[in-house]
Amino acid sequence: MLLKYFYDRALAQAAYMIGDQDTGEALMIDPARDVTPYLEAARAENLTITQVAETHMHADFVSGSGELADRTGARLYLSGSGGAEWAYGFGGDGAVLLHEGDHWMIGSVRIDVLHTPGHTPEQLVFQVTDTQTTDQPFGLITGDCLFVGDVGRPDLLETAAGVVGSSEEGARQQFGNVERLKALPDYLQVLPGHGAGSACGKALGSLPSSTLGYEKRVNPAFQFSSADDFAAWLRADQPETPRYFSQMKRVNKAGAARLAGLEAPLPMEGVFLSEILKNGALVIDSRADGTNAHVPGAIHIAAGDRFSSYAGWFIDYSAPTYLIAGTDVIDDLVCKLRAIGVDDLPGYFPPEEVEYLSVELPVISVEEAARQIDAGALVIDVRSVSEYAEGHIDGSRHVFYGTLAEQLGDLPRDVPLVIHCATGVRAQIASSLLMKEGFQNFASLEGGLEAWEKAGMQIEKA
Repeated sequence: MLLKYFYDRALAQAAYMIGDQDTGEALMIDPARDVTPYLEAARAENLTITQVAETHMHADFVSGSGELADRTGARLYLSGSGGAEWAYGFGGDGAVLLHEGDHWMIGSVRIDVLHTPGHTPEQLVFQVTDTQTTDQPFGLITGDCLFVGDVGRPDLLETAAGVVGSSEEGARQQFGNVERLKALPDYLQVLPGHGAGSACGKALGSLPSSTLGYEKRVNPAFQFSSADDFAAWLRADQPETPRYFSQMKRVNKAGAARLAGLEAPLPMEGVFLSEILKNGALVIDSRADGTNAHVPGAIHIAAGDRFSSYAGWFIDYSAPTYLIAGTDVIDDLVCKLRAIGVDDLPGYFPPEEVEYLSVELPVISVEEAARQIDAGALVIDVRSVSEYAEGHIDGSRHVFYGTLAEQLGDLPRDVPLVIHCATGVRAQIASSLLMKEGFQNFASLEGGLEAWEKAGMQIEKA
């Protein structure tokens, strides 16, 4: 048996390839939209992808299952366990619908199906056994049921899809899943669908895998004996639900458009940018050259690993999105946006085309910020609610960057505002939004809270 691990840092998302090298067949589990890495890996291992499976209907990225099946002719294995409301709308009669107790083979490798609703109604866990070696299972591909150090959040149907009351039911189902997992052998490998940074849980570990025995010892979810206590713990302190999650549920239920049918954005002349901004289109300024150069009216999201996660808070899927980006990063940014279903990308502006429109986003040093705070400036902490709870600058106000637009009316315009996050990227996003909305007396803290602490400044600890 061959097992390969694929990890998308932008989405903190894992996919798995299971292959039988004797038969030359391979199964892909939970592929992302860009299937190129899987095809290249299969060729390198002299394998043909003949099967594609999903643990559940994803909320945080566009699934590549349909794309990969089209490209390879592979058979789809999809959950049929979520009821009519959570049935897949693609795959047709050729898809195998999976339920509790089902199993199938990929060469000599056996995949057994465990239905583990809680994160979502259709969520499955796949138990993997290399029958050529043993009749004992090797491990569990757990999707978003179980993570390293955490379990999948139960509230996404409520917060992203509007299914009122589903959070409590999902939490209790997750308790049942944990109790079931407690009875399985400690040696089983745990291969989760996400790592640290994913919004599908609240405290995911950064290790790519674990064992069930280790999780039983250290994962907080395994320490409860009461369903009531477990549900209260699981529902508390979950991170903000990214706005784009609701769109991903719709896309992944129906099936995504194929990448080959999408037009690449074209380079545009800067003369068109002002009119585009005037018409209200979203323009993302992705420059990350350290100069803080920015076009007023755009949202500033610096190119980087978390680009798509940040951008997902501001995308209007019914309207076009434009980019300010260099030719060295445009392809990567387009790929990251396509990964969260942003397909309407008519064009982009090379930085040299918009230099004459650019200003500097205001930045303030730790020392100057401390002086302004002593003089009455208000600190705006735009990190997540859990980060704020762990420690923050005394007297600061928490306003999450992703929902800042809805809270602008609560911010004063007659006192200086010091904006900060952990290192500066999210504060830059927030600052660009303030500039877009006409705020004038603000600046982002250079280096963020990390620089503040490094300079010996105090913070309020939880």
